[in-house]
Amino acid sequence: QVLLVESGGGLVQAGGSLRLSCTASGLTLNDHAMAWFRQAPGKEREALACISWSSTTTYYDDSVKGRFTISRDNAKKTLYLQMNSLQPDDTAMYYCAADPSPAWEVWNNEDFRYWGQGTQVTVSS
Repeated sequence: QVLLVESGGGLVQAGGSLRLSCTASGLTLNDHAMAWFRQAPGKEREALACISWSSTTTYYDDSVKGRFTISRDNAKKTLYLQMNSLQPDDTAMYYCAADPSPAWEVWNNEDFRYWGQGTQVTVSS
C-alpha cells in the first residue's frame, strides 16, 4: 500500500517561512516524479512545483517561482517544499503527489497516481 504523508504545515505570519515534508512508503521513490499542489477553499487545485526522480529537473508555477523550492531525498523517501516570503494568498491545504511517469509529462497533465492527505498552511496578515 502506497502512503504519502505530509507534515510541516501550520500558522505563520506574512513574510515568514515554512518547510513542508512528504514522506513516502510502499513505493520506490526514485522511480517517481513528485510534486506539490495546493487548494484553498472555493478555489481550484493549483500545481505548484514538480521534481524529476533524479532531481535534475524542476518545474514551478509562476505564482511561487523564486519563493518556493522543491527538493527531495530519495534515501529518506522524503519530498520537501521550502516556502519563503509567505503571503495570506498562500493559505491553503498543501498536498504532495507521486507518479512513475516522467516529470515533464505529469507536470503538464497533473495526472498523478498517488496523493497525500494534505497539510494546512495558514498565513496571517
